[in-house]
Amino acid sequence: MSKRVLVVEDQEDNRQILRDLLASVGYEMIEAHDGEGALAVARAQSPDLILMDIQLPILDGYEATRRIKAQSDLRHIPIIVVTSYALGGDEEKARAAGCDAYVAKPYSARKLLETINRYLT
Repeated sequence: MSKRVLVVEDQEDNRQILRDLLASVGYEMIEAHDGEGALAVARAQSPDLILMDIQLPILDGYEATRRIKAQSDLRHIPIIVVTSYALGGDEEKARAAGCDAYVAKPYSARKLLETINRYLT
């Protein structure tokens, strides 16, 4: 059975890039377009890993991460921030919210897959 990755990203072009990348290595991608949707999809689909953008409508990625990690049935899911919001201190802020790893855009596809594989294998 393939691993299921929830991609939380409001930009369709970014989702398409991740869709192609994840499909190329046999991962199934499910999607949410905002932080509130991320909570609903995580509860309903129980993904193996979450790729979380920070700048999202409704709930930003920090708050969505905090809420996911506050759920006893979801807190085990690794969350990797994938964001262009990469100012000084942002990685620390993401980790304080509960993220397990941080990848700044633009990213190397190879390095992003290495990070994903570290949590899925």
